[in-house]
Amino acid sequence: MEPIMTLVLILSLVVCAYMAWNIGANDVANAMGTSVGSRALTLKQAVIVAAVFEFAGAFFAGDAVTDTVRKGILSVDFETVTNAFANDLMYAFIAAMMAAAVWLTIATRLGLPVSTTHSIIGGIVGAGLVLEVQHSTSLIDWEVVRKVVMSWVASPLMGGLLAFFTFYVVRGSILEAENPIERSKWLAPILAIPTFFVLGIALQFKALKGFFSRAESNGWIENKYDWLPVKENGSWDPMAENAWIPMNSIVLALIIAIISSGILAYVLRNYEFKGEQEGFHGVERIFVWLQVITAAYVAFAHGANDRSNAIGPMAAVYQIISSGGELAAKADVPTWLVLLGSAGIAIGVMTWGYRVMDTIGHKITDITPTRGFAAEFGAATTILIFSMPFLAVPVSTTHTLVGSVVGVGLAGGAKNVDFRVFGKIVASWVASLPAAGFGSIVIYVASGSDPLNLLVIIPIAFLMVGYVLWTTRDSEVFVEDALADVGSDTEKGAPTYFELFHTHAEAVEETVNHMLDAVNAAAEGEDASAAIEATNEAELRADNIKNDLRATVGAGKWNFLTSPDEFFHMLARQDRIADYAQNVAEQLSFRPLYDNSEARELLKEMAGAVANTAAIYEDTVAELRDLTMSGYTRAGRERLGELIDRVNLAEHEADLVESRAAGFVFSTGEEDALAAVHMYRVLQRLDDVANACESAANGYLSLVHN
Repeated sequence: MEPIMTLVLILSLVVCAYMAWNIGANDVANAMGTSVGSRALTLKQAVIVAAVFEFAGAFFAGDAVTDTVRKGILSVDFETVTNAFANDLMYAFIAAMMAAAVWLTIATRLGLPVSTTHSIIGGIVGAGLVLEVQHSTSLIDWEVVRKVVMSWVASPLMGGLLAFFTFYVVRGSILEAENPIERSKWLAPILAIPTFFVLGIALQFKALKGFFSRAESNGWIENKYDWLPVKENGSWDPMAENAWIPMNSIVLALIIAIISSGILAYVLRNYEFKGEQEGFHGVERIFVWLQVITAAYVAFAHGANDRSNAIGPMAAVYQIISSGGELAAKADVPTWLVLLGSAGIAIGVMTWGYRVMDTIGHKITDITPTRGFAAEFGAATTILIFSMPFLAVPVSTTHTLVGSVVGVGLAGGAKNVDFRVFGKIVASWVASLPAAGFGSIVIYVASGSDPLNLLVIIPIAFLMVGYVLWTTRDSEVFVEDALADVGSDTEKGAPTYFELFHTHAEAVEETVNHMLDAVNAAAEGEDASAAIEATNEAELRADNIKNDLRATVGAGKWNFLTSPDEFFHMLARQDRIADYAQNVAEQLSFRPLYDNSEARELLKEMAGAVANTAAIYEDTVAELRDLTMSGYTRAGRERLGELIDRVNLAEHEADLVESRAAGFVFSTGEEDALAAVHMYRVLQRLDDVANACESAANGYLSLVHN
């Protein structure tokens, strides 16, 4: 091998490693983004799990032989390929890898989940157009390109529909039940059977196809098509030799499903739900396990399949260089090249994967374990169906999973989905082919199939990428910060949008309780200054939480059932409760209360009724939080409606006490009119607190009835 070609080989390996790194950095969200969003795994745990399973799938389950022209984009007559054409194709593949990798870097920097498969297809199409002109031939199979474009709609739509109906079944059969935990203990294993069956089929057809090929060549099995679908002219009869889905695969998948579901049933029968609240919290804990299992499978299968997006073109380049210009339809993949692609994917996961994980897990819709499970099941099933030879459409795992996430979001209503984020993602999908294609054309034309030109152009391209990343470093989120899980429980992960809203409600209730202590102390003739100060401090804490929450919403970090403006109104109404409670405490510090024992007892009764109203209101917000996390169930809406009614009833009871107290004060306070008026003002401020609770609770009625 000439020294100059050795340098070209080394440079192409660097490009291959860069492409593999980008695959890990962007596509890892397919597997783990929903797990992070649902808090089934923390970001740190997800990165570790994804890295392990992506590497395992890429290194152990990938094909030992790969197509030299990925996805059949170029129709090459390998019988008549000349050395000159093979040489040009080699440089075209290097340009395609580099252009696709640069586009993936841009998308990952922006946190946009795009398809690595479609990016490399775009790069190959771009270079292929130039090759057609150079060699006066027709190379690009536009039918395959048409299928790719159709998959932009078909795979997200099908994934979304499957995810929607999967979650609809889970919500209707389990989350709507009177006792969701008891229902899920026996029903979840039954629902898991089709899940594990699909994963069992997909594991064989997608992740282990390389294993069956090696098993056939080593004589371990007689025919790999006893386990894998034939590539053409198949039959729906599973017993036929040319079956689309062989009986062996069906039986093995059923065994996997029954054993796995049996283990789940045994675990659930003996598991004590300690620490979980009643209702769906325990159910979500159950689906954490199912979600992690499906996420691990998706990571394993993704590594096994998408490794070839990086090393497939590289295998062709290596074949051409090492053979002195020959090109075949298939290329052996050396172990060291497998290791390069596998390690590159794993490193990409660990160093930059968190950026796209955040988009998938948080920015499209709020994800819970049940929703995450439904999304991953819908995506895995869709990918399996489209990858079958009778369809053979090169769908994107990214597109399918994003569609599935939108589907489960829509199961709770259109307001559950941030269509602005989804619109940006779709725009990035459409841009993938032309962006990678244009970059590939520029790099390939500039290289001129000359090794010296390539040795200059590729380093310049790397320097330009590095410069852009450096100049935009101020918007960077550092890895150690992203993985720190700051301010969150290690097990639970970051709080959801409505959990923070409930945290504010708890601070508001604390303010009211301190106000109650201050009223009771003043009514007893004791020093109320400590309780008044505690009220002020609690109101300040509530204000700080409110401000942080407003900043979070303004930054668009989480999605929610309402628009930002509607939410700000909700937050303002809730914060007004604490403001009025603080005002009550301030009134107490102005002067002594009306010195009448019965009037003071009535004041204490009024304060107690107000505190009771605030307590029921806090329960209402807790139910609102649960409603958003449990998929907006009918039973949850009914419970929320009942609590709103209870707040209104409690406020009415406070009104009755206030009426009796005010009437008594005015009828007996003539001798000390100033003190009587002062007590009446305190009663009015207490009534304001109860009215604010009622107003805030009634603001949630639209969520009950819509």
